[in-house]
Amino acid sequence: MNLLNSDDFWQFACTLYAKPEQQTTLLALQNQQGKNVNLCLLLLYLDSLNLSINTQQLNELTQVVSEFDTHVLQPLRAARSYLKTNQNTISDYATIRAELLSTELKLEKQQQHMLIEAVNEFELEGAQDSVSSTAPDNSALYL
Repeated sequence: MNLLNSDDFWQFACTLYAKPEQQTTLLALQNQQGKNVNLCLLLLYLDSLNLSINTQQLNELTQVVSEFDTHVLQPLRAARSYLKTNQNTISDYATIRAELLSTELKLEKQQQHMLIEAVNEFELEGAQDSVSSTAPDNSALYL
């Protein structure tokens, strides 16, 4: 069993996401292909730790994020988008937007925690465990 830490993952994700080219790529994957940004970040995090997942484990992780996306994050993003489109008619729009963004960030962190809990239940293959010495490419399974 692995003991990955959700705070370490959060720091990794924030550092990576802060890079403009990464943010653009990840948002394009989300908005154009329906991919989950946190799952993409997790796969990159696992790569950085030389840990590999298999297709079944990826499917389980996809299920972990799917319900939360559908019932929590997507409606919040839709509300934010609606308010942005209609900001001229929304009193105190700037404050509402800031609070929604703060809430969304907390929910993203919660989803990352859920992913780490799920991964910690898996038996992962490390690069040192595998026959080949190639670095893992977990994103290739997802993208």
